[in-house]
Amino acid sequence: MQRIIFGCGTLLVLLAGMELAAPRIASAQDISSSNYQVLAPVITSGGGYATSSSFSVLGVISEFSHNLSSSDSDAFNLVPGFVAYPFVSTPVVTATGVTTAVNLSWTAAVGVLGYSTASYSIGQSTASGGPYTFTAVGNVLSSTVSSLTAGTPYYFIIRAHDSYSTTIATSTEATATPTAAATTPPSSSGGGGGSSAIPVSDTGTGASFSGSAYPNSTVTVLKDAQVAATSISGSDASFQMTLSNLAAGNFIFSLYSEDNNGNRSSLVSFPLSLTQGAITNVTGIFIAPTISADKSEVRRGDTITLFGQSVPKSDIIITVHSDQSYFGTTISDKGGVYLYNFDSSILDYGSHSAQSKAMIGNQLVSGLSPAVNFQVGTKNVAATRAATCGSIGDLNCDNRVNLVDFSIMAYWYQRTLSANGLKADLNHDNKVNLTDFSILASRWTG
Repeated sequence: MQRIIFGCGTLLVLLAGMELAAPRIASAQDISSSNYQVLAPVITSGGGYATSSSFSVLGVISEFSHNLSSSDSDAFNLVPGFVAYPFVSTPVVTATGVTTAVNLSWTAAVGVLGYSTASYSIGQSTASGGPYTFTAVGNVLSSTVSSLTAGTPYYFIIRAHDSYSTTIATSTEATATPTAAATTPPSSSGGGGGSSAIPVSDTGTGASFSGSAYPNSTVTVLKDAQVAATSISGSDASFQMTLSNLAAGNFIFSLYSEDNNGNRSSLVSFPLSLTQGAITNVTGIFIAPTISADKSEVRRGDTITLFGQSVPKSDIIITVHSDQSYFGTTISDKGGVYLYNFDSSILDYGSHSAQSKAMIGNQLVSGLSPAVNFQVGTKNVAATRAATCGSIGDLNCDNRVNLVDFSIMAYWYQRTLSANGLKADLNHDNKVNLTDFSILASRWTG
């Protein structure tokens, strides 16, 4: 018996008990039912094709669709396409030059849809862009590279590996310059006192941040929840800023950007330990896209337009959250703007939300955008733009941060967020907790 399933330009052929010569495919994710298994395929030059005792998947025409496919008898479900292929977030690297060494730390490479990180390696070079000499460091998020020459810039990248030692993610390059050992002045004659170490380096203490946001957008750095600096990204969305004359110690730095419609990204946060007399470099920051919807309610069967801004010419992956997740992909234009029309007919009546993330060249992957909420109902209701508030924490938009805003935030404390409750989530982690209260307190005007 032969069954042919069509879906979004895809022809999938299941032949009972037969295996024929066909394009070879690589498996991406196991998808099973009670009577068969599909290793979700993507076309490639190597690999094998999925098979079981009762069927074979011979290949695809065009690409697999991006939404869920199923048979009328519910004998199987298939989650195919680009967005079903596993990928890994990009490590963000921090490099600090210390005495004849560089301290490195990086964020975890988080796998999605099957990938998991088993170990990391450090690539080291004295020239920007390499070639790099790699050293395996195991499944850790920090390491010190020692026995370096003081005053010489060194360049580093971090690679993440799976359990087969295959590279699954590579960071952007970070640089730092080791300092010389402290010198001790000759002791003076006479009693009392003693000698003190005088650091050779006079670079000061600080932190440097670089990465990608949106073209010609404002990028803001927070230090312990207070605004420390702002900068404007270039037309290619890249930015770089340095905070100097800081005290040594432990701090939490966060960055966000605003798109051309005034919508704010989710926060990217880094706990940093600043070393006296050294600049700590944080590179490869990839600020998540923004996202908005053209409707607050969409009539079931009509399309809802999801749009926002990211890095120019990046792949945008959109996830619509429902009882199950639905995916779509698009590409941002040269201004970083993207738009995706989502067919609401596959959604049930009720509340739903959508988020987006960006990817560049299958290597750099951003975090998730803030969520945008909408209803599927019996009519179309255009979305209204939220009022512009005077400050972070100004929840009722009266240009003050006071007890009224505190009361609003207290109401949403540890509750499921919806509607205006999303404004109380100041660090955009989809919950209201003590972190949000700390940010509110730092912006207090009374």
